[in-house]
Amino acid sequence: MTSATGSVAEQDKLIGASDAAGLVRRGDTLMVGGFGLVGKPLGLVEALLGNADATDLTIISNNLGEPGRGLGRLLQEGRVRKAVGSFFTSNPDAVAAHAAGTLEVELLPQGTMAEAIRAGGAGVGAFYVRTGVGTQLARGREVHDINGVPHLLQHALQADVSLIRARTADALGNLVYDKTARNFNPDMATAGRIVIAEVDEIVAVGRLDPEAVVTPHVLIDHLVVSGDAS
Repeated sequence: MTSATGSVAEQDKLIGASDAAGLVRRGDTLMVGGFGLVGKPLGLVEALLGNADATDLTIISNNLGEPGRGLGRLLQEGRVRKAVGSFFTSNPDAVAAHAAGTLEVELLPQGTMAEAIRAGGAGVGAFYVRTGVGTQLARGREVHDINGVPHLLQHALQADVSLIRARTADALGNLVYDKTARNFNPDMATAGRIVIAEVDEIVAVGRLDPEAVVTPHVLIDHLVVSGDAS
């Protein structure tokens, strides 16, 4: 891990993992990047365990990790009230918690979830989608006919805090991702009131190829270097 030093911009945005976790409040809605554990801000998720106020949470993420790993640890600690995502069966603890009535689950097709996050960041309040029509996911949902085809109304998703993962940031907070670890992270960076990025390294401004930057610095409130437990 490397870090640029002496930059006013970095001093403004670079904080420790525990300080970042301390920005989460009871009852908050969190977006957490990653597909399974890939591209997941695992250091930030782990740091949440040290914040007693990070509880009664609604988690918007592809899944809830694995038993005892990633978001699975928050679930085991009873910190998660509701989960919004697509693949919860990868964590048997999530299935058991839902069956026991201790975890509310909102199941969304993955493409619908991705578009709902993108819409939340773009200021689109809701949209219509064909996916899910005629299934249990359509129960109680508004259906609208578009050109003779039924569509479901899907509301956009936003969060109090977005926790995302990138490979490299510059001192301003411009982000570069690592291949498929990019997944939901860029969209979640647009849809959170507070956006915290966990990165492997921070480099000086001007070191990043502008064509490689996916998330611009104006979207990032705080940076945390992976492995920094302070």
